Amino acid sequence: MYQDYALYGLLGLLAIGLLFAALTDLRRRQIDNWLNITIALGAPLFWWASGLALWPDVAIQLGVAVAAFAVFAAMFALGMMGGGDVKLLTALALWVAPMIFVKLLIIMALAGGVLTVVMGFWHIARRQRDRLAIPYGVAIAVGALWVIGNDMLPHVTMISSAA
Repeated sequence: MYQDYALYGLLGLLAIGLLFAALTDLRRRQIDNWLNITIALGAPLFWWASGLALWPDVAIQLGVAVAAFAVFAAMFALGMMGGGDVKLLTALALWVAPMIFVKLLIIMALAGGVLTVVMGFWHIARRQRDRLAIPYGVAIAVGALWVIGNDMLPHVTMISSAA
């Protein structure tokens, strides 16, 4: 029971961090390093509260995070992604099981597409000529909040009052 409370608390703090990342990226087009580091450092607490074994569970989480960093750092090098986005996704890979991380990426891509279309129309409507900058931290947060709500929260069993 107390383990569920710890999981709810940690996931709630992660959700707050994601909302903060989305808001700062929306306002400043920047996700602060201290926020990404805090999210990454919260992962071992989540592993402990989730009861993950060091081998192979934690090792898999670390491997997924290293792979995510490699892929997204390459995208950063090609100018396709911001540095804060790379760090945020790497930190999230420490929290999320591999198959759920794939789901997060799919939802993030869909949300990013919608965000790009909306911001593109807004950009055209305001007749701006500068380069369109998409705050992709918003799409990352949408994907992560989706999987937190649907796949990561402990299931609560309801006790029937009719019993």
